[in-house]
Amino acid sequence: MREGLVPRRRFLQLLAAGSVVAARFPSAEARQAIIKQAPPELFVTSGSNLEMRWEALYNRGYIVPNELFFVRNNSPVVPRLDPATWRLQLGGSGLSRPRSFTYDEILGMPSVSVIRAIECAGNGRSFFQATHGKKIPGTPWRLGGIGVAEWTGVPFREVLDRAGVTPRAREVMPEGADTLHIKRSIPIEKAMADDTLLVYAMNGHPLPPDHGFPARMLVPGWVGVAHVKWVSRCEVSEQPLYSDYNTKRYVLIGPDYEARPPAMGPVLTTQKVKSAFELPWNGEVRSGQQLLRGRSWSGEGTITRVDVSLDGGQAWRQARLREPNIELAWARWDLDWDARPGTPSLQARATDSNGNTQPDRVPLNEEGYSYWAVVSHPVTVK
Repeated sequence: MREGLVPRRRFLQLLAAGSVVAARFPSAEARQAIIKQAPPELFVTSGSNLEMRWEALYNRGYIVPNELFFVRNNSPVVPRLDPATWRLQLGGSGLSRPRSFTYDEILGMPSVSVIRAIECAGNGRSFFQATHGKKIPGTPWRLGGIGVAEWTGVPFREVLDRAGVTPRAREVMPEGADTLHIKRSIPIEKAMADDTLLVYAMNGHPLPPDHGFPARMLVPGWVGVAHVKWVSRCEVSEQPLYSDYNTKRYVLIGPDYEARPPAMGPVLTTQKVKSAFELPWNGEVRSGQQLLRGRSWSGEGTITRVDVSLDGGQAWRQARLREPNIELAWARWDLDWDARPGTPSLQARATDSNGNTQPDRVPLNEEGYSYWAVVSHPVTVK
């Protein structure tokens, strides 16, 4: 973690010059599910969601640029909020001085920048059909519901401290200003962590509307729903806090999971270890010497090893890990490949610093969350 890289004066200049300002007061006809451009060579579009195409990362660096970052929207319309009137309201039994903050007050607080991943809890959902023979409703993500960016904002503990967080505070529930008012609780310990931020900038620019302008939560390592976008309210409580998003949704429901009332199953928190190839899905690769590239990530540690199979899991070779390799972000890796004509099944299996290794299979759950088994990536070599 480092000090914020967007000085306040420069940030305000960017804000004034950018399209964000023009988007403050849209007409009713301008309401959109996705604001940014979504060319088909970069994204797979599914309703109000954009899945990043992995092949677009092959010649890029560590961080995903804003224009390529995936979009996951629970609500059908992106809110257009005016920073001049936006407020973050804090209340609840866990605060001694409930209060609100303006956008300017947030910008005036000490800021930091961190490089972290955000990943949709349903990333990999489509693979449950291949492994369990059941199609699950919802966005049919492969593995493109993940992105790593440099996020700039205020440590959330700074916000809580200014509202008088009490020693008895137990849980924090940020809430978005979208039409569904998405809200998801996190333990006070996570809310007070060094890298849990109230974010207002992404890769050195004001948050784009699709990604939560004017402010969103960053809760590193946790499932995407915890990174509440367009955050406008937050309850801090001395008691457990519940919503549909930690009782009925974003929980594991199925014969292999026990209900944990009031939740219908184990509540999703940290993300598991996964891997993806920087190749088109079912695409074509020319024969001959190739540099096979990919990325692996985990919400529970740093990637320490990646093994790659070029023959559907019969033989494995250790890939080279490249720097940087940032905890709760991802690791890039590569492997020399003498690609021969045919239809090989490529597989990658990562291990993190806590000893978590991708399994061959994971149990089915009704919502298709947390698919972290090894994936077979189909290609044709010509």
